[in-house]
Amino acid sequence: MPGQHVDSDNQPEFKTPQDIPAAFFHAPTCKPDCPLETRLKILQNLAKLCAILAGLLLTGITLMTCVSLIGRNTTGATLVGDFELTGVAAGAAIALFMPFCQLQRGNIIVDFFTTRLSEASNAKLDRFGALLLAILFAVLAWRTALGGLNSYATHSETQILGFPEWVTYLIMVPPFVLTALIGLHQSLLGFGDTAGAQA
Repeated sequence: MPGQHVDSDNQPEFKTPQDIPAAFFHAPTCKPDCPLETRLKILQNLAKLCAILAGLLLTGITLMTCVSLIGRNTTGATLVGDFELTGVAAGAAIALFMPFCQLQRGNIIVDFFTTRLSEASNAKLDRFGALLLAILFAVLAWRTALGGLNSYATHSETQILGFPEWVTYLIMVPPFVLTALIGLHQSLLGFGDTAGAQA
């Protein structure tokens, strides 16, 4: 009641309803050192690491392509099998970008049919979509791992350089698994501030 207060050593004194902290009316939040925040931080750091590695791969193949083109148009010399390395590195880079893309919610969302739904309904649909994506990338990780094992067993290589194809599969599996974990985390616990993660 207004004007009524509690005289206790363990209880705060409230004279008006405005004196009651807003935290009393909300669920407790997770502290920065709680397990959920720790797991989220680990996922964020791993996604950023994958994105950095992907950027380094793309930078490398860009420089390689420039050197090859300059040599081809000046001295006539070129890097043998440069297009094979470009394909291998580009495929690995795309896979490595996937975790950070999902963390940032950077995938294309077609919301033509959901624009008039409530915010709560859209949030549920987004979490369901994250669950579907997690299942999809789990399947991709599984099939890619099997493909890598088969490539290793058959000694599959590129035609010109003889680059072992299982290496590319090996690089792609971890980011696929990480993307599945991020999607699962978002579907079960919501997106929180994952979209606010910065590189």
